Amino acid sequence: MVSRVLAATNEQRSTLAALLDNISYEIMPFKTAKDKVVAEVPTNIPLTVTATGGKGLEPTLETAVYLQNRGYSVAPHIPARLVRDVEELDTVVRRLEAANIHRVFIIGGDVQEPAGEFYDALGLLKALKDRGHHFTDVGIGGYPEGHALIDDAVLEQALGDKAPHATRVLTQICFDPRTFMDWGSRMRRKGINLPIYAGMPGPVSRQKLLRVSAGLGLGQSANFLKKQQNMFWRFFSPSGYEPTQLIKGLVQGLPSSEAAIKGFHIFTFNDLAHTEAWRRAMLEQTRG
Repeated sequence: MVSRVLAATNEQRSTLAALLDNISYEIMPFKTAKDKVVAEVPTNIPLTVTATGGKGLEPTLETAVYLQNRGYSVAPHIPARLVRDVEELDTVVRRLEAANIHRVFIIGGDVQEPAGEFYDALGLLKALKDRGHHFTDVGIGGYPEGHALIDDAVLEQALGDKAPHATRVLTQICFDPRTFMDWGSRMRRKGINLPIYAGMPGPVSRQKLLRVSAGLGLGQSANFLKKQQNMFWRFFSPSGYEPTQLIKGLVQGLPSSEAAIKGFHIFTFNDLAHTEAWRRAMLEQTRG
């Protein structure tokens, strides 16, 4: 599955091992997702579950509760623009608390019209703080390669504003290790010291991505495909994509970088069997 040597020295093997110890998988709450996760993913792999403007929060919450009850550590995506008001937020938090879900990922959401009073992630984070909550792990989004509709300076200011309310940053997909490290170093110099989890696609075929992108915008993964698919396809070989060169660059560069990149956040596109085989192959490389 992993054809190239990712870590050639003891230091690089140690760096790769530490990153793999902090890996998470993003899944989409399609009907088959729950059974596929249980069949193919070990319970020690943390999960995030995306949300869609078209279907609302319910598939995300239902999938998250189901998987949490089966021994996984799950963080549902809570897009601010899908939450109507503080009353609905209270209902969501109570439901997650009852299910013993202590992790969430708070994003603004890409739906054009907010469902109610929340327009961005910061507003929802502030409402959570005002309400009080039980979450021990609150993720927020980062954009190493920027956003098609938002200026870089605005994105960085927003990240700085959100950081005091969060415990980690999960980034959008990026393909270049130097971009990851330069962005992460810049965030640290700006006083944002949260651990960063580098977002990247797992191994996936062209056919799989075409099927997912045809699903029109379910969560971060498909939103990325919808907005930047022309760029994305350049990284494909005929057999598909895997982030081998990206990870190799991070493993080589992070020991001398200021970037607080502590792990990988894998956009699986629900191709879980291939993702898990690929992760296990990388683990073998940490053993020398």
